Amino acid sequence: MSQKLRVFVWNEFRHEKENEKVRSVYPDGIHTAIGEGLGTEVEVSYATLDDPEHGLSQERLDNTDVLVWWGHKAHGEVQDEIVNRVHQRVLKGMGLVVLHSGHFSKVFKKLMGTTCDLKWREADEKERLWVVAPGHPIAEGIGEYIELPQEEMYGEHFDIPAPDELIFVSWFEGGEVFRSGCTFHRGSGKIFYFRPGHETYPTYYNEQIRTVIRNGVHWAAPTTREYPKYGNHKPLEEIKAK
Repeated sequence: MSQKLRVFVWNEFRHEKENEKVRSVYPDGIHTAIGEGLGTEVEVSYATLDDPEHGLSQERLDNTDVLVWWGHKAHGEVQDEIVNRVHQRVLKGMGLVVLHSGHFSKVFKKLMGTTCDLKWREADEKERLWVVAPGHPIAEGIGEYIELPQEEMYGEHFDIPAPDELIFVSWFEGGEVFRSGCTFHRGSGKIFYFRPGHETYPTYYNEQIRTVIRNGVHWAAPTTREYPKYGNHKPLEEIKAK
């Protein structure tokens, strides 16, 4: 691992090209706003859906410690071969931070093994994300809750496996709640799903949201342990004939 954590921010980068409202909020792309929020302690690189191999070549993934994923309208355009490539890297230890509508990405659904479906609504609602695991490192630097004046509503039931850890629960103005900050372990990899970040709101400029994503990236960083050896194994001790 290099001295700095190698973080790779991936974004469809479609809304910003096609929708003036989104472009006015994120003129340089959602990925750039996310990457800027990670600070200078990490080494950040970027790729988008329309790059060759979606920017997710094997070489690039092999040199990534944590992949941050934002997708929404073009999940189906991500090639299955590349989904499998990302999936295998997570199992072998690469961290994965999935944001907002990335819950419906092929790679997140493959890792979860469920539909990852939910209720949703766009009504400019206030969202309050309550910290329900105050001792968790992902919640470091956050008070009792984060309040966002406008966000898209995601509501339960969220069809995911029971999280290993639940860190944030959202309440929305319309009355719904949602498991908005969840961690999972798959193979040697760590996954953090964090809900906020609809493309028409400036959520990724919010300092508290940036703090959570930054914390999540550091939490998901791979360990220095070697990948386990599988398959046929010679005995450690002599097996006496019986």
